[in-house]
Amino acid sequence: MANFTTMSGFLLMGFSGKPEIEMLFAALFLVLVALVGNILIITTTSMDHSLSSPMYFFLKHLSFLDLCYISVMVPRSICNSFMHNGYISLWECILQCFAFTLCGCAEIALLTVMSYDRYVAICLPLCYEVIMDISTCVHGVLAVWTSGILGGVMHTAATFSIHFYGANIIHQFFCDVPQLLKLSCSNEYVGELGVSGFFSLVAFVCFISIGVTYMHIFSTVLRIPSAEGRARAFSTIFLPYLLIIVLTGI
Repeated sequence: MANFTTMSGFLLMGFSGKPEIEMLFAALFLVLVALVGNILIITTTSMDHSLSSPMYFFLKHLSFLDLCYISVMVPRSICNSFMHNGYISLWECILQCFAFTLCGCAEIALLTVMSYDRYVAICLPLCYEVIMDISTCVHGVLAVWTSGILGGVMHTAATFSIHFYGANIIHQFFCDVPQLLKLSCSNEYVGELGVSGFFSLVAFVCFISIGVTYMHIFSTVLRIPSAEGRARAFSTIFLPYLLIIVLTGI
């Protein structure tokens, strides 16, 4: 086993000692989840003009983020399995770490924006078109990507500002930040822990916001006097949204 004592790169250990199994599962995951599911959603919401509402606009970006997640991790894992070599260069690892954290931060922000969209649609239906106009949607998506880029830059900068030692072996199939921190010298990882703590707090606030939002949505739907109205609210607005979120792997 190679010993990368210099900062030239890392050795990804992958899932198991059988590269053929790794490549099979990675390929199936890539094709079934990414190519079939998310591309179908993106294509459908882009071509069907009846799906031009803000919900499907945000859903298209959510599917794109899922594709980015898969593209960051799976193709490299397939390549390593095929080449029987888990080596990844330093700059490739930095780029992978940045892209992965970018997608994670952006996805949490996007789910928060989408929950607000559902809140306005169900709790303030008469004001929906005024509040969730094209300008609001575009600004929401810009805020999502800005938060993702900011999170990616801060995490990556804090992670790779530390010094690594030993064999530089990562017991994962991609450059995972917790695994990288295990290779750090002394207490140099404190800065990354501070960044992780800050974004964990932000993520916690986002999840609380999403939870409170859906509590208001459920409360509003349950106050609808007719059973038919409640069923329509769940079937046409709320349940399809949750179903698609589950199917896209969130």
